[in-house]
Amino acid sequence: MCKRGQLLRAKEHLERQEVHCLSPMIALEKVVRSKRTTVSEPLFPNYLFIEFDPEAIHATTISTRGVSHFVRFGILPATVPSAVIEALQTDAPQTLIAPETPQVGDKVIITEGTFEVLRAIFAEPDGETRSMLLLNLLNKQVMRSVDNKRFRKL
Repeated sequence: MCKRGQLLRAKEHLERQEVHCLSPMIALEKVVRSKRTTVSEPLFPNYLFIEFDPEAIHATTISTRGVSHFVRFGILPATVPSAVIEALQTDAPQTLIAPETPQVGDKVIITEGTFEVLRAIFAEPDGETRSMLLLNLLNKQVMRSVDNKRFRKL
């Protein structure tokens, strides 16, 4: 297990010590600073899979910059079956969507502006920073383009 935000640093230091490291990454679609973007994030935040020969490299030398501790079951370090590691290495990362990112048909609430506190339905993205919402105004369905930071998913 790595210290918060130190995953890449730990991986770099361990690879210098000739320890094989694996940190599977995923592409995650989410709204960042009101822009809908795809970012690359670790599949297992703060966890790093390592492979080393305990006869050649002692476990105490693994305590390097960025590493917090080994995940253990009792006194023994946890081991992951090689089939699972192979699957993590070979499977192509798919793009996932963050749960707070609205999708077509999701109910949202407008948090700022003229239509504040109104509920709407997310219709589609409208460029990088805006989205089209379907509002019910005076019993009529109206499409409006709204800034991404002015609404949130319910």
